[in-house]
Amino acid sequence: MKIGIIKERREGEKRVAASADTVKKYIQLGADVAIESGAGLSAAVTDDAYSAAGAKIVKTAKEAIGDADVVLKVRKPTQDEIPLLKKGALLISLMEPHKDKAIVDGIANQGVRAFALELVPRITRAQSMDVLSSQSNLAGYKAVLDAAAVFGRAFPMMMTAAGTVPPARVLVMGAGVAGLQAIATARRLGAIVSATDVRPAAKEQVESLGGTFVAVEDDEFKQAETAGGYAKEMSDEYKKKQAALIAETIAKQDIVITTALIPGRPAPVLVTEEMVKTMKPGSVIVDLAVEQGGNCPLSKPGEVVEAHGVTLVGHLNVASRVAVDASALYAKNLLNFLTPLIDKESKSIKINEEDEIIKASTITNDGEITNDNIKALKDEPAAPKSAAKPAAKKAPAKKPAAKKDEPKAAAAKTADAKTAETKTAETKTAETKPDTAPKPDGSNGDAKA
Repeated sequence: MKIGIIKERREGEKRVAASADTVKKYIQLGADVAIESGAGLSAAVTDDAYSAAGAKIVKTAKEAIGDADVVLKVRKPTQDEIPLLKKGALLISLMEPHKDKAIVDGIANQGVRAFALELVPRITRAQSMDVLSSQSNLAGYKAVLDAAAVFGRAFPMMMTAAGTVPPARVLVMGAGVAGLQAIATARRLGAIVSATDVRPAAKEQVESLGGTFVAVEDDEFKQAETAGGYAKEMSDEYKKKQAALIAETIAKQDIVITTALIPGRPAPVLVTEEMVKTMKPGSVIVDLAVEQGGNCPLSKPGEVVEAHGVTLVGHLNVASRVAVDASALYAKNLLNFLTPLIDKESKSIKINEEDEIIKASTITNDGEITNDNIKALKDEPAAPKSAAKPAAKKAPAKKPAAKKDEPKAAAAKTADAKTAETKTAETKTAETKPDTAPKPDGSNGDAKA
């Protein structure tokens, strides 16, 4: 059995799917491990460290995964990497399956069995495999440091001969794993912290960390959590009441950190532009949900911007900005996921198809997409090429002596032409941009990646 690990080629990704420690464990389980040279450098794991653990270092991605039975990754493969995977191989990674169905289709067509680690159920037995928790924990910590880096004041109260510096006031919106770590980190830095969440269980957790809980605690609030521990989307009526309370609270804050996500759906808007306008000049918003649309409409993915005197931080892939620890934790999650799939006697893959973890996390198998929710994400049909042709024709020019029905017909033609132009523009916008990442087969790619 061969396990293959390659460099992550997606922009801004610094993590790696294996640590020296997990490589040792895989070898003890009877596997051969091949790692592309330089795969761990951005996470401070050298080729020498992998070699010392027993891995074979190879020059290209193709050598690492072309004949691998198991491929471990941090992020879903690129279109260039999919053809390198052999039929029947297992691919274990964060897959973001609701974002890019074309990639999932490509993996299925390649005959690869893919496991999406973000779909691992939140059950006791799977806690050690929970990559969302391990990565979100670091993201929550880093969010506070990012806020501190652009905030023009100190976090703790300071009493000096020149006067007293008041403590910063921090509001954390969403008290999941990232939010709770943000609360704890902000408290350690000396801030006065409050937090809000739609899940009733969050109240006790927030208060246990020294934060003040802010929420409209009505009947709907008491039933706002799924069996899996995720937040449900609330009714419009509840959102209005909560928004009024939050608007009042936000006006008093120096820093707001938003972390609210709903699996498979756009992030809910928690901080409106009107709320931003009420914040004090020099305040900071860190939007951890910016990759899924953002909890604030003014946030810009991958940018730090200013609006109405407030700095909005929209860093992407925040966990990767703490790459060393994020990689070590992620690698351990992968080890805990893969170990039960390896038969100790035959040293080969043996999957219990009845295991609820396997059922929930498998998204492709035997050439098909197996997850019903992902199956339902039908690709929108592209506008027919012929639709662009009418756009090239101009509406009939000046005909003052037109008959009664002709103005209507001309208007209809013009409307059709505009519609076709719009569709054509949308089609062009939706076209996939060329992949500038280095080619995984070892050929020269663009230097930017």
